[in-house]
Amino acid sequence: MTEWLLGLVPAWGPWLLAACTYLACLALPVPASILLLAAGGFAAAGDLSLMAAICATLAAAFLGDQTMYAVGRHGGAGLLDRMGSRAQPIARARDLLARRGAVVVFLSRWLISALGPYVNLAAGASGLAWARFTLWGLLGEAVWLGLYLGLGYVFTGNLEAASAFALRILLFLGVAAVALGLGLWLRTAIRADQAGT
Repeated sequence: MTEWLLGLVPAWGPWLLAACTYLACLALPVPASILLLAAGGFAAAGDLSLMAAICATLAAAFLGDQTMYAVGRHGGAGLLDRMGSRAQPIARARDLLARRGAVVVFLSRWLISALGPYVNLAAGASGLAWARFTLWGLLGEAVWLGLYLGLGYVFTGNLEAASAFALRILLFLGVAAVALGLGLWLRTAIRADQAGT
């Protein structure tokens, strides 16, 4: 399916990017990131308008994120309440979103994008403020868009090299985020221990 979609990018460009991005935001298995890499290459070759690709993709990501947030806001909390004790892990995720929602939303747009639709749903269900969700969601989507479209543009015609480089960047940033998180947790634990003695 991916190869077939890649062949449609020059002809359908922004419309295809918008449709695939929206569907990916709804947790459907659509290769939106790969299509963005290809779109960047086509834009560099002059076969696709870079500005149209940016606008279409960002608008579709915004609409997809908002759709899942609305589903969570209007139906997610009731469903979780009906699940009772089986929803305990989800309840912990909702608590995390309530405390650190902005960071979770931001990172789930580009670093751990496979979790994005579920974070959107949980953010709506947890009552995360809409303005906060929207701001951090758009910032994260802009990073995702810039990363994949930019790499496709730089690695014109070499989708495999662009994909490998994107994976390395995400792996490095993921390891750095984990190291930073562990460092902050360790610092907090040491301070709490010192305060207790």
